[in-house]
Amino acid sequence: MRSCSSIQALAVSLGVALLGLAATPAVARDDARTAASVQLEQLRARRPEQEVIYFVLPDRFANGDPANDRGGLSGDRLHTGFDPTDKAFYHGGDLKGLTEHLDYIQGLGATAIWVGPVLRNKPVQGAPGQESAGYHGYWITDFTHVDPHLGADADFKAFVDAAHARGMKVYMDIIVNHTADVITYAEGAKAGFAYRSKADYPFSTRGDASGPAINAGFAGDRDASPANWARLTDPTFAYTPIVPEAERHEKVPEWLNDPIYYHNRGDTNWSGESAQYGDFIGLDDLATEHPRVVAGMIAIYGGWIDRFGVDGFRIDTARHVNPAFWRAFVPAMQARAAAHGIPNFHIFGEVATETYDPALLASWTRDAGFPAVLDFGLAAAVIEALSAGGKAQDLARMPLDDTLYAGGSATARQLPTFLGNHDAGRIAMLLEKGNPGIGREELLRRVRLAHAMLLTLRGVPTIYSGDEQGFVGAGGDKDSRQDMFPSQVAQFREEALLGTDTTAGAANFETDHPLYRFISDLARLRRATPALQEGESLVRAVPSQGAGLVALSRFDPHSGREIVLVFNTSTEPLQGRVAVDPKSTRFAQIGGKGCATQSIAPGALEVRLDGLDFAVCQALP
Repeated sequence: MRSCSSIQALAVSLGVALLGLAATPAVARDDARTAASVQLEQLRARRPEQEVIYFVLPDRFANGDPANDRGGLSGDRLHTGFDPTDKAFYHGGDLKGLTEHLDYIQGLGATAIWVGPVLRNKPVQGAPGQESAGYHGYWITDFTHVDPHLGADADFKAFVDAAHARGMKVYMDIIVNHTADVITYAEGAKAGFAYRSKADYPFSTRGDASGPAINAGFAGDRDASPANWARLTDPTFAYTPIVPEAERHEKVPEWLNDPIYYHNRGDTNWSGESAQYGDFIGLDDLATEHPRVVAGMIAIYGGWIDRFGVDGFRIDTARHVNPAFWRAFVPAMQARAAAHGIPNFHIFGEVATETYDPALLASWTRDAGFPAVLDFGLAAAVIEALSAGGKAQDLARMPLDDTLYAGGSATARQLPTFLGNHDAGRIAMLLEKGNPGIGREELLRRVRLAHAMLLTLRGVPTIYSGDEQGFVGAGGDKDSRQDMFPSQVAQFREEALLGTDTTAGAANFETDHPLYRFISDLARLRRATPALQEGESLVRAVPSQGAGLVALSRFDPHSGREIVLVFNTSTEPLQGRVAVDPKSTRFAQIGGKGCATQSIAPGALEVRLDGLDFAVCQALP
C-alpha cells in the first residue's frame, strides 16, 4: 500500500482532501495517518454480505482526461479504437473520470465498486467490416498494466486509494479463460473453424492425431500431471496455430505468446467439452489445465493484489475454465490478500445462465471451490415475478435452494445479486420485454419494485451504472452500454429514460432522479439493518398462480428480531394477512408503505399494499 504522505500528495494534486490531511503540521499528519489506517482496517473487516456494489464500465462512465481517448495510438478508429459515435468503440471514459465521481457513487449508497476490466486490450479486432474495439476490457493482451485508453497504472492506484479513503472497496473484473484474438490457424480464416474434439484430435506428442496421446485435460482425466504436460511439445494436434509476425510479442507476460499454452481446437459450440476447450467467439482459449498457465495466472493476479491492494475479484467466463484451475487459483488469491491484511477478499465467478438454475450455480461453489458466484438465479426469479403472469414460485424456492451451495445459506448471502447487466441487458428493457405493451409509468413502477426486492432480499445487491438514471436500452451487449456522460451515439441520444425527460445525450449524474433517490434510501436502510444483510430468510406467502402477495421474513442474526418483507407483484391494491413469529406483536414501518403497526393476533400481520408496491415491517422489542 502507498504511504499516507504519498496519498496526501496525490489527493492534493487531484484537488481532493483525504480525511482533512492537506496542509497540516507533522503531529496532525501522524494522527491522521493513524485514523486512515484504522479506517482501512474497518473497511477490510466488513464481510461481503455487508456491501452494496456498484458496477461500472470505465469507458462509458466519465471522461476525466481527453488526452488518453486514443490510448496513445495514432491513425483512424481501426488503429486507435476510438470513435465516440459508434457503440462498438471507445468513447473516452477513464479512471480519472471515475475517481472524480466517487461522490455520486457513494451518494447512491454503494460501499464497493466493481470496475470493469482495466487491463490493456487489443484496441480493435474482428473481420473486415465487423470490427469493434476492446472498450469493455475483455480482450486482454497485457495482463500487467492498465489500458492506456483508461489511463496509467498510477491512475488506477489513485482510484483505489481515493475509494479506500471514503470507506469504499474496489473489486477488479479479471479474465483467465482467454486472451485477445491473436492466434490464427493455417487451415484458413479462424472465424470459420468448427470445434475439434479430444476424441477426434487427442492431445498428442506429435503434431497430428496419429501421434501417441497424452492424458492431459480435465482434473478427472487419468493423468494431468506436470510431467505428462511436459510431453506436449507440439501445439498442432487439432489445428495448426500461427501467431502473425507483427503480433509475435503482443502479449504480456511473454509466455502468453507461445501457442503451446492454448487449446487451439477452434470455436466453442457452447456444449459439452467445447464449453471449456473451445475459443470463446474467436478469443484465444488458454489451456488452464496446464501447470504453467495455473502458475502464471496466480503470479499475474497476485501481483495486482500486491501493487494496488484491491478488495476482491469478479471473474469473467468462470464456467468456461476447468474446476481444477479454480481449486488452485482461489486459495492462492485468498492467501495473497490475507498477507496484505485483506481477510475478506471477495471472489465471485460468472457462471452465466438465462434461467433460474441454482443447482448449476451451486455446483461451482462445490466442485470448483468458488466462495461465491454471481446470482443469475435471483435475477431470473425477479424478472419472472414481475413479467406478465407474475409467477413468483422461483422466489419462494430460493431459501430452500440456498442449501445447495457449499456452506448453505451463509454462502448464498455472499452471492452478488443483480437485475440486469452489460451482457443480457438492463432491467428496464427486460421488464418491458416481459410485459408487452406496457406504459412508461407502469414500467417505472416495476423497475422500482425490482430494486426493492434486490435491496432487501438475501445476497449482495449490485447496481449496474445507469439503472439509477432510468436507462432502458434496446437489448443486451452493446445496446446496454450507454454513456453516463453526454453520448455521441445517435441510438443512445434518442432513447428516452425512465423517470426523467432527458436522454443519454445529456450528462446523467442526477442525484434527484427518482430511481437514484429510491435506491439510495433503500441502500441506507440495508446498511443500517443487520437482518437485511445477514439475516436468514423464511418464505411467508406466495401466490399459487399469477401475480399477488409475496412475503418473506428475515431475522436479525444478533437479536433475532423479525423483519417482514411484503411485495405486491400485481397492478391492483391488495389487503391480506402474513404469518409472523408469535413473539412479533408490534411493528414499525421502516421502508415502503402498507404495514400495520400491531399484529391482529399472535402470529399474523395485516398488510395493505398499492399495486406494484412494497413494505418493510420491523418487529419492535
